[in-house]
Amino acid sequence: MRALGLDCDVLVVGGGIVGLATAYAVTRAAPGTRVTVLEKEPGPARHQTGRNSGVIHSGVYYRPGSLKARYAVGGAAEMVKFCAEYGVAHAVTGKLIVATGREELPRLHALAQRGRENGIAVRELGGAQIAEHEPEVRGLAALHVPTTGVCDFTGVARRLAEASGAEIRYGAHVERVDRRPSLGVAVRTTRGDSVRGRVLVNCAGLHCDELARLTGDDPEARIVPFRGEYYTLRRPELVRGLVYPVPDPAFPFLGVHLTRGIDDGVHIGPNAVPALAREGYGWGVVRPRELGTTLAWPGAWRMARRHWRYGAGELRRSLSKAAFTDAVRRLLPAVEPEDLEPAAAGVRAQAVLRDGSLVDDFLIREGPRAVHVLNAPSPAATASLPIGREVARRALGALATA
Repeated sequence: MRALGLDCDVLVVGGGIVGLATAYAVTRAAPGTRVTVLEKEPGPARHQTGRNSGVIHSGVYYRPGSLKARYAVGGAAEMVKFCAEYGVAHAVTGKLIVATGREELPRLHALAQRGRENGIAVRELGGAQIAEHEPEVRGLAALHVPTTGVCDFTGVARRLAEASGAEIRYGAHVERVDRRPSLGVAVRTTRGDSVRGRVLVNCAGLHCDELARLTGDDPEARIVPFRGEYYTLRRPELVRGLVYPVPDPAFPFLGVHLTRGIDDGVHIGPNAVPALAREGYGWGVVRPRELGTTLAWPGAWRMARRHWRYGAGELRRSLSKAAFTDAVRRLLPAVEPEDLEPAAAGVRAQAVLRDGSLVDDFLIREGPRAVHVLNAPSPAATASLPIGREVARRALGALATA
């Protein structure tokens, strides 16, 4: 293969935490395997990895037996160990999931049962016990989840890149893929470079469906980007740790929550509104071609018809700081609008099927000489180490049969 001029054995597209965890896993499982990572940005973790709450999720929310449940529970413990070993800032703080209305109490109890099925030692609290953990938070009941934490996921991504031994090429935006099942996969970047490998791994996040189509594989889903908007709390002393509402089980979003990060600041959010570009971090960022791709997907319209009421509430909180403040006050009554300072937004790469349903689990598919990660939103950062091992296993399997 070297004689044929191949640059590497495994060619990973995407330098977020999942792509770098995959490179790390490949070189750990098969030392000597040549890995190249292509990332279009000038550094790692510039999108989903570096623009989230920084929470190490416990796995309490996810359907028992699902990849999200299995990988989040195991991945949380692994992430804490990795951070300790490589000197990445982190803390295991625990969190509260708080019911503020009676209609939420059955869902809170069901969540406790789900957590226990997933092997998590959750504790149910009465309203009076909430103040022992969070004196300023009000609610009727809560779950205490001790294994939740926070960390610097961008720092994790950097350490994975270093420890992998892979060749990392930044500023390498893939514009064309040429797959030859008998030879390998070649990609051309917008700089005119060509990189050839035996197997392609697609960890392109917000652009993963587009890359799958460039490769010649049908992803059978489309990424519909949702922007999550955050505020920073000017009075961080109001919150000790992590406080979440009871989520609506019909949606993969966890609702507006309070997160004390590793910098001791408190972030509040996110809401979830449609983004007008794959990297649409504000209402002013509009990319007509990308928006047109979303609007041309039948699943986007079916999803909108099914969930328009939920979406209208999210949109209102995006456009009105007063409405956002009201949502926060359900958990933290002492907060005032002037306590909230706008912070950097993130965009969630949510895969949507043709029938309008939101893909609710991690989605990994294979094609000839290719492995595609097609749905890896939260808790993918938490679960990145086991996700990376699974993708690496498939890529090495494809190498063995190439």
